[in-house]
Amino acid sequence: MTESVHLSTAGTGAEYAAPDATVTVKVGSEHTGAQYEIFEIDAPRGPAAPPHSESWSKAFYVLQGRILVQAGDQGYDLGPGASISIPAGTVNTFSVLTPSAKFLTVSQTGKMGEFFADLATADPTDFAALGEISSRHGVTLAGVTP
Repeated sequence: MTESVHLSTAGTGAEYAAPDATVTVKVGSEHTGAQYEIFEIDAPRGPAAPPHSESWSKAFYVLQGRILVQAGDQGYDLGPGASISIPAGTVNTFSVLTPSAKFLTVSQTGKMGEFFADLATADPTDFAALGEISSRHGVTLAGVTP
């Protein structure tokens, strides 16, 4: 695919419901030649996604609220204006420390968007389907053997 100019205004972008957040695609891989994607994450306080690793690198930039990012063996408390980069293959998750948080996620390749699109169509109680989707997209749940 070729890169193209793309404008995403407030309130626009494909929106996916993930178990721990609402994920809005602000710049999809189809606009960057699958080199990177940008997502707006709106997350309430609640249970964190299980620790996992992905086959792509990503970064978070906090806009509002506070999140605790677990990356490897370290925890990082991030508030507005803070950012963190997480290399591919690093076990990670995040927890929201305030009533809600909004942050941007930038990921390499187009894999994260594809993962969230498939995840949004799955039954959240069908763990076999969730495991298959994760495996197909290069997401490995920590402590779970495929």
